[in-house]
Formats: sequence, structure tokens, C-alpha cells
Amino acid sequence: MKANFKFSNLCGTVYRQGNVLFTPNGNSILSPVGNRVSVFDLVNNKSYTFPFENRKNIATIALSPDSNILLSVDEDGRALLVNFRRGVVLHHFNFHKPVKCVTFSPNGKFIAATHDSHVQVWKTPNHLIREFAPFELHRTYTGHHDEVLSIQWSADSRFFLTTSRDMTARLFTLDPLEGYRPKTFAGHRDAVLSAYFSNDKKTVSLPSATGHGFIYHGPSVRGEDPGNEEDMDEMPVASSSKDDNSIPNTRWGVSERHYFNFPNTKVVSTAFHASSNLLIVGFSSGIFGLWEMPDFTNIHTLSISQEKISSLAVNSTGEWLAFGASKLGQLLVWEWQSESYVLKQQGHYFDMNTLSFSSDAQNVATGGDDGKVKLWNATSGFNFVTFTEHSSSISAVEFAKQGQVLFSASLDGTVRAYDLIRYRNFRTFTSPMPVQFSSLAVDPSGEVVAAGSTDSFEVYMWSVQTGKLLDVLTGHEGPVNALAFSPTGNQLASGSWDKTLRLWNVFGRSRAVEPFQLNSDVLALAFRPDGHELAASTLDGQIAFWDVKDGRQTGLIEGRKDISGGRKADDRITAANNTSGKSFNSMAYTADGTCLIAGGNSKYVVIYDVREGVMVKNGGPIDDHGDDSDLEDRMDISLPGASHGDLSKRRYRQEARTKCVRFSPTGRVWAAASTEGLLIYSLDDTITFDPFDLDIDLTPQSVLSVLAQGQYLKSLVMAFRLNEKALIKRTYEAVPPGDIQLVARQLPVAYVPSILRFIGTHVENSPHMEFDLRWIHALLGAHGRYMRDRSTEFAPVFRAIQKGLGDFQRSIAKMCDENTSTISYLLDRVKQAQGEPGMLVDSPAA
Repeated sequence: MKANFKFSNLCGTVYRQGNVLFTPNGNSILSPVGNRVSVFDLVNNKSYTFPFENRKNIATIALSPDSNILLSVDEDGRALLVNFRRGVVLHHFNFHKPVKCVTFSPNGKFIAATHDSHVQVWKTPNHLIREFAPFELHRTYTGHHDEVLSIQWSADSRFFLTTSRDMTARLFTLDPLEGYRPKTFAGHRDAVLSAYFSNDKKTVSLPSATGHGFIYHGPSVRGEDPGNEEDMDEMPVASSSKDDNSIPNTRWGVSERHYFNFPNTKVVSTAFHASSNLLIVGFSSGIFGLWEMPDFTNIHTLSISQEKISSLAVNSTGEWLAFGASKLGQLLVWEWQSESYVLKQQGHYFDMNTLSFSSDAQNVATGGDDGKVKLWNATSGFNFVTFTEHSSSISAVEFAKQGQVLFSASLDGTVRAYDLIRYRNFRTFTSPMPVQFSSLAVDPSGEVVAAGSTDSFEVYMWSVQTGKLLDVLTGHEGPVNALAFSPTGNQLASGSWDKTLRLWNVFGRSRAVEPFQLNSDVLALAFRPDGHELAASTLDGQIAFWDVKDGRQTGLIEGRKDISGGRKADDRITAANNTSGKSFNSMAYTADGTCLIAGGNSKYVVIYDVREGVMVKNGGPIDDHGDDSDLEDRMDISLPGASHGDLSKRRYRQEARTKCVRFSPTGRVWAAASTEGLLIYSLDDTITFDPFDLDIDLTPQSVLSVLAQGQYLKSLVMAFRLNEKALIKRTYEAVPPGDIQLVARQLPVAYVPSILRFIGTHVENSPHMEFDLRWIHALLGAHGRYMRDRSTEFAPVFRAIQKGLGDFQRSIAKMCDENTSTISYLLDRVKQAQGEPGMLVDSPAA
């Protein structure tokens, strides 16, 4: 079995903290999820998460204007310089202090980053040249007396505005100007969150946290003279009437003061679209509003969330607004003109407890402590339906092996069945006495569902068709927290905290029960796909293997030391010796039954070879070093009467652990439900990279020149990039039949849908049917697995090819049918001419 699984995607978590931002083309949005970055393609309805990881939770991200470089900075100020198109880390850098905001200049040549009360401007590294120290400091700007919160560049990249907690904003020049001193914008009562230039560079807008909005003008804008403003600096010595010098030569003054008029709320996030002069403001109550500047005209106000809007972004056209709500884990994209959602995604509010793959491996179901069951598309990474019928934590979810049915068990005492065609709860199973269900199993036929209870220590079985209780299995003396049906369907295994494992012959006439005694509490069970072997995980960190037919133990793995590691902040034991409490809470066999994957209350997920009993791979999918806290809004509370008492704790760390692990039916993907979300690992590279997608001169002449040199693959890809049908047909038909297999194997997967669509139209009018069939056969052989995993995306292409082949087959059949008699007559005449006896066949042609 192959064990080189690579990180593929992160579902279940769409936003954690930090800033969300749109790509320059406005079609995708970037969202920090813990210590990773996810990209949501709003046009193609796909999402993916980059494989790189920061050391701690990401605090801020920035993308260069040409979309080549992504800068990701964590809470400690450690940054990663990433090739955005490939997702490869180019360089590690440390700012040595927490960074609140980092942004690229509009021309892409500089990077400005906050550095406590200072601002540092660095020259943008070259992403094509490998350098030892790619970051080169341009200048450090001082003047603020407290932490700098935001940086906003001017359109010409010569000036930038900064805001700070010292209740001021300052205007700096990138390079020193003779006689110029940085301007100070003062007069606020609280921290200034952001500052923005207007489109004509004659107005500066400054919203503050208390809901005040100050608008600064020059004297030439409204005919006012701000000379009496005490908080303005003196005029510079140099002066010019050129537009390039309008910003430094303007004597800025407060012309208007406005108020957002939302009582008992604070402004927590802002964004500005310079082309339309739209100011977007998010409040702590979940309300956001649009104001047209500088007249401060309210255009749109809406409550979009129940918690504060942590981050705001607007796309390049000003039509789409992105919102991130940290507490709810929400990511929303709103088209304000049509008042409709473009994207609405939310993960589980609390921890994710369980997961299950559908039989076709296209969908993944998850259940969490928030009582919700969510369905995720494994390919796109989007949540497409949420079931909220349960009123307590979800303990287990299972797909039926046949049909579109999903089952879930909850601590609210119900087991529910969901129809995945109509997306409704069509069955609810309950016990005679109220109990809490901690485990769930569905037989292979999907007609019987079983659930184990935590308080009555019984196993309940229901009929899915009638909804009636079939049987109650008793005998356990502790909570039944593990259930599994044999793949053959004739036995049910149950594991309990009473240190026993029982096999029930639920469909036979005999009610004999075979108990197996273990050394510790049973935590998880898993049948081998052939049903001949059963694995049981216990509290002492061991995995025992049993022969189901003979009832004897065949193997034992001591896995406690394999998942030991990691150290909490308050642990007094080193990570190397901290093995207490480490055990496997979830297990699953691979599709071929040779290996077993297991995860538990550890940051590691382990893959074992069952026959040899050795560890094949030990991976750490979880790396969450950050704190969950609200430092800005933290209140210092001491005990009554104590002058120097301990302050109340407002910070906590999530313990890294795995709740559930499962293999997909294909065996090429496995997923883990963890405190970070739903982590998906795959043997396939899901991030498609086009090696020819470079800034090269693409013309029909260059394509023909490459084709003449015999570079068939490169010419074919270049023709598809130009998207000219005549050129595509010429390069397609120029490939020698002997090279089709090689070209198809090396073709980037990004062009597989395009070439299949072309073949679908080409077979309708082409006389080269064998040539087209060779291409189809080669593409299916080289990229068949990729197409199967995306069957819904390729379904229209396959239907078009099937239609073309069907039309060709019918035309050949019709021609043969019409000429059968003529051919028979001609054959008889040949035999007669050769003197052989034979009888002529009557035919209309005769």
C-alpha cells in the first residue's frame, strides 16, 4: 500500500481570524484558517487549502497585485513568503514583533508592515530568483506613540496612511521629500481603525472604533481654510501645482464630522472601494453598512451575522463584499446591489466529533458538538447542506452502503435518518426509555440500524423501513461507545467500557453471544473489509486483533509511544515522556485491508501494517499553537477587595487531538475530524499547476513554429490557451498515433476537460474515428482516476462523447444495412464467374 499521503484540503473551517482579501481579479477570496490559508474560487465553485503551515495561527495575509506572491504572518510576527500560483514556500522571515497589518504597494515593489508603534517598508522579493536574504529593508517610519493598526497606500505608491491606538493617523511619504514633515490627523476619542484616500486624492476618511467618522479636506476642495486647526502641522516649504505633489502640499483639515448612530456597538472592521468612494463598515453587533463618501450618504445597512464582523473586504469592481466572523467561523460573500449571497459557509461552532464517507467518495458527512450534521463535497470543499434537527451533540454519523441515506446518533436520545435526495429527515428512532446514544452502526443492506447507549449499557436495533424497534441487546456493564457491523452483514460487534468486546449473531436463530475480554476499556472497533478480522482499540493505547471465525486473538500493537508527543503549556513532563492518557479513539482499515489508520487524543495520526504489526507512517496533521482570545476587548477583573489579585483568565488553548479518522472507499483519500477541522489527505495532487502558464508570447505563428519542431505537447497546450478552434484541430491531428499515449500521459490535468470537450465535437464530423478513439483510450488510462473523483464535473463531457460515438455507430450501421443485399449479390456474381455452383440471392438491386 502507498503511504505517501499529502495534505489535500481543509473542510469544516472556513475562517478563524485575521483578514480576508480578494484576489486582484475579484473572482477568488483568501481566508486564514488557523495556521493555513484557504482559497475559495467564487466563479468555479471550488475551494482548496495550501499545504504550507505557519508556526502559529495567522494574524494577517497580503497578496501582491500581480497575484504571484502571498505573504502570511502569524501571531508572533513570523512570515512565510509563498509562490501563490504553486503554493510553495520561498522564504521564511521573522519581523520579531506581532504584525497587525501588512500590505503590498499598488505597484507591487514594496511591502509595508506594522512593527509595534513603527512602520517598516521592505522591498518586494523576486519570486523567480533564489536569494539568501530576499527581504531588504527600505525605511522605518516612526511618529506614533502606540501600536499601529492599519496601513493604506496611495494609488501612485508614493504615500501611505497609518492609523494607531494613540487615536491619530499619520501621512508618510515613501521617499523623503524636501521640506516635508509627516502629517498628523488627530481629534479622535478612541483608536483609529483605518484611513482611506478618495479616488481624487483630495479627501481622507478616518472611521474610529467609537463610531465617529472624520473627513479631511484640503482648502481647495470646499473653499475652507483649516489654518486654525491646532492638530495640523505647518505647510511644507516646497509647493507645486502638479497633481503628483497634491498630497504632500495639501494643508489637511477637518471639514466634516459624522456619526454612524448605532448605539451600544463598536466599529470593528472597515473597507473602502476607491473607484466608487464606498466605505463599508462592520460593527460588533453583526451589522454592516455602506456609505458613499465624502457626503456620508448611507446606501445600504444589513444585519448579516449574530456576532461581530471581524474582517471586511471588497472586490475590485465593488460589487462583492466579503465578511469574516471569527466567533461563528463564518465566511460570507454578499452582492449588495442584488442583495443576494454569493457564498455562505460556516463550520461547526464547537468541535467536530465524527465523519463518514459516502459510498461514491464524493461527499463527506460530519457531526459536531453544536448538534448539526453537515455535508461537504470532497472535491470542491464546500458545505452544501446542514441538518439541524438534533438538540445535542452528535456522537456518530454513518452513510448507508446502498442508497442516498445518512444516519446520525446524538446525545439527545435520537437516531435520525436523512434522505439525501430531498434533504429531509424522514425517520427518527428513539428508545423506550430516554437514553444517550454514543455509537452507531448500519448493516450493509441499509435496512437495520443499531445504536449503543451510555447510561443503560444496551444496544438498540431498528428497522429503517418501518421505524420500529426490533431488538434490545443487553449484557454490557458499561457505556457502549463502539459498534460495527461485519461487511458480510451477519454479525454485530460492540465494545464497552466494561473491558469486553462482544460479537452478536443478530440475524441468526441462535442468540449466542461471544464475549472477548480485554485489558482496558474499549474505545473503537473496525472490521477488515473481508469481515474475517476485527480490530479493537483500548484505553491503555493498545490495538488488539481478533479472528472473527475462531474467536482468538491474532495480534497486538502497543501504540501508546507511537502517538506520544506534544506538550501543553502547563505540562511539567517533557514531550518525550508524556505518554499518559494517549490512546486511539478511532480506527479504520484501508480498502485492501493490509493497513490500519488510527488517531486519538494526540496531535498524530498513525498508519500501521497489520500483518507485520509495525508503524508505516506517523504524521502530525494538527499544528495549532495559537491562543483563542479576545485581547482587544479583554476586561481585567480582580477579586472584590483585592488590590493585587489575579486577573481573570481570558485566554485558552485548544488541545490538539483527533476525534475520528476514516478512509474513503477508493482507498486513495483519508480524512480526520480534528480540532482544526476536517483534514483531508490524498495520494493525488489536487492543486493543478499549469507549467506552461507563463508570461510568454502566444501567437498562432509561435504555436505553428513549436509544432514544426515536433513539440506536440507544448503546441497542443499553447493552442488550447489561445482557444482558436482551427489551431486546436491542426495541432490535435498533427500528433502521430504512436505518440498519443505519451502526450496524454504528460498532459496537465488542467487541460483534460478542454481536450475531452474538443474530442466530443470532433468525433461528430471527423473521418478519423480510430484516431479519436486512441485519444479517448489514452486519456482515460492516464487520467481516469482524476475524472472519476470529479464525475459530476466530467458528466457533460462524457455525454457529448457518447453522443458523437453513438451517431457515428448509427451512421455506419445504416450504411451497412442499406448495402447488405448489394454486397451479397456481388459476392454471388463473383462465385458464378469463377465457375462455382451457387444460387443468386433475390434482391432489389438485382
